[in-house]
Amino acid sequence: MTTANPAPPVPAAKSAGRPRASELEARHNNLIDTAGELMLKHGYGKVSLETIAREAHVAVRTIYVKFGGKAGLFQAVLLANRSRFFTANEVEQDMRPLKQVISEFSLHFFDMITAPEALSMQRMVIAEAASNPELSASFYEAGPRQTRDMLMRYFARDDIRAQLREDLVLELVPTFLLNCVQGEYFGRFLFQPVPQAREEVVTALEQRLDLFYRSVLRSP
Repeated sequence: MTTANPAPPVPAAKSAGRPRASELEARHNNLIDTAGELMLKHGYGKVSLETIAREAHVAVRTIYVKFGGKAGLFQAVLLANRSRFFTANEVEQDMRPLKQVISEFSLHFFDMITAPEALSMQRMVIAEAASNPELSASFYEAGPRQTRDMLMRYFARDDIRAQLREDLVLELVPTFLLNCVQGEYFGRFLFQPVPQAREEVVTALEQRLDLFYRSVLRSP
């Protein structure tokens, strides 16, 4: 009588364990991207955290833990878009000549604020600011304030301040620069988008920056 061979042991199921860092980052980015898309599609006030959580496949509690709520999530959307163009310390620690740093930053900044998604986001903020005060406050904190603070730290550097006119009110320089960068063209992009050749955009920006340099730099 032959004895049947015993069946091979079934390997124990592996524990799922903790997600890898790359998986966590992918989930984080997906949540931010999903939130941005839904806010643009439905409006900040009309899209709920439950809807965002369902579409992003996360728990609502996760949004509160990570961002504190919808306003914090909206700020994360803005900061993620901003980081695609420059990081917080990219400008303030740049040791290249001033005009080279500012000209490069200005072009990146103009491209950022005139990108289709950015224009749609700004139109949404303008439309809902009165009914959602937290929206305009979040927009300012994650957008204009971040940029102005970054520029202020750059212009306050000893080596950069030494190149600026002595009679300048330093706190006004970042706002003056941003106004020169935006110019009337930004209003046209925001309210009446018209196609413009890249060469025209760059030339007009260079002309506005020339005004900025003439106004703030010491005479050679």
